[in-house]
Amino acid sequence: MESQGEITALLASWRDGDQAALERLSPLIHNHLYRIARRHLQGERRGHTIQPSSLVQEVFLHLLPDSGGDWQNRAHFFAVASQVMRHCLVDHARAKRRAKRGGMAGHISMNAAAVLSPEQLEQVVAIDLALQKLEAADERKSKVFEMRFFGGLTVEEAAEALGVSSITVARDWNFGRAWLRRELQGAETE
Repeated sequence: MESQGEITALLASWRDGDQAALERLSPLIHNHLYRIARRHLQGERRGHTIQPSSLVQEVFLHLLPDSGGDWQNRAHFFAVASQVMRHCLVDHARAKRRAKRGGMAGHISMNAAAVLSPEQLEQVVAIDLALQKLEAADERKSKVFEMRFFGGLTVEEAAEALGVSSITVARDWNFGRAWLRRELQGAETE
């Protein structure tokens, strides 16, 4: 098992442009990133064209050192990676909805032709909108929810990434789950 300190040190070196650090880092973080990607795709239908490996690749593309990635440690990196994956899926769902309505005809790549039911498209977008509302109301609670639910971070890892106590994360997690459930139920009745 890799040491968390080693991963944090390699992440810092990679962020500073050390390509050798990336080569040593990749095998250490790949499995964890893959698990996060699988979590994001859990509720999707079989045959979805976005695969966990594609989401992992997106993370590396979005978090290249020159993209301004400024993670403080291992837990923060995985939280940011999870957020990138969620945004990729939401963008994908929105593009699929636009294509279904005739918008952007001819501009959709083959990868954007995912097999999602209309209900799943709506659910992905509804979750994103609800998280945006939560973020506007309380950014930390939104981050806690995203880290725990999508990123699979433990209470302790989320606390470390946010620089708060584990008790605060546990409270924020409980609040975020209840708030999101209420928002999604309200969206279904509209």
